[in-house]
Amino acid sequence: MSEPGPARPPSPVRPSSYLRPRRSPSPPPAEPLSAIDREQAEGLNAIREFLKIRTSYDVLPVSFRLIVLDTGLLVKKSLLILVQNGIVSAPLWNSKTSAFAGLLTSTDFINVIQYYWQFPDKLSQIDGFRLDSLREIEQAIGATQIETVSVNPMVPLFEACRRMLGSRARRIPLIDIDDETQQEMVVSVLTQFRILKFIAFNVRETRQLRKPLRELGIVTEKELATAQMNTPVMTVIHMLVQKDISSVPIVDSNGILLNIYESVDILTLIKNGSYHDLSLSVGEALLKRPDDFTGVHTCSINDSLDAIFDTIRRSRVHRLMVVEPDGSLRGILTLSDILQYILFSE
Repeated sequence: MSEPGPARPPSPVRPSSYLRPRRSPSPPPAEPLSAIDREQAEGLNAIREFLKIRTSYDVLPVSFRLIVLDTGLLVKKSLLILVQNGIVSAPLWNSKTSAFAGLLTSTDFINVIQYYWQFPDKLSQIDGFRLDSLREIEQAIGATQIETVSVNPMVPLFEACRRMLGSRARRIPLIDIDDETQQEMVVSVLTQFRILKFIAFNVRETRQLRKPLRELGIVTEKELATAQMNTPVMTVIHMLVQKDISSVPIVDSNGILLNIYESVDILTLIKNGSYHDLSLSVGEALLKRPDDFTGVHTCSINDSLDAIFDTIRRSRVHRLMVVEPDGSLRGILTLSDILQYILFSE
């Protein structure tokens, strides 16, 4: 038997072996966009670019009416002013400091109702409440104060929309500075509907938003708060507060959509300073709704934003109820949902 030869020395390892990056497997090629996806992306990009070059001033009509309320005004009188002028919100002005002081909305009156509900022995004091005491009411009932943001009218519209959505507000005041006095002045209040209508009339690429809602994931379908015609109004008010929503769909026992009850409907019930109508059922309360109610707007889960923008061009829309072919409620699409998608969807 031959003897084993000398052991072979280990092969040298080059330092570059440790430094040379390992090749990672190349990612699979991205699937080409379908024609409808490409059109949708082009349409969204066109709207975003439009919002970045236009300002809030551009949205305002040539002539308009603006009602500003002093914070020293009685809450009861401010409600009458809103109802008589057919408006649901108004900027507040502090005459002592000569400064913008926030926005009066239906939420403030809901807080007053909640205060009355929690402290019924203080009903006699409600008529003496002034607008500058609304924050104290919020604290007394433990309500979350909605941040009132404002923007300069010359800020790009895209930024105004971003700040509005970030504050959970459905409208944003436009505040400018007087060149001579350097004091704030309220120019107007910009709403989500006015912005979307401005887009609908000025961006033709909205016609390219043809993907159905079922593929966009922007419709709220789960845990919907609903009521029936015999539900007490006060129960609906509690729903509005607890869910932080502005309307409750009214359905029958089979889930068929019949109507909606909005937070602004409450203004009609308490406009004369009487809180006794809060014991009415929803069906009875809806009979007191003004004749100029714009109606309930519906759509299908198969409808596209192109069709919805067409509805916005023709009608005053605050939200759309998404219904099945048999009329049963499937979900809710708000203007906030649409704006959020337009601004931030990938």
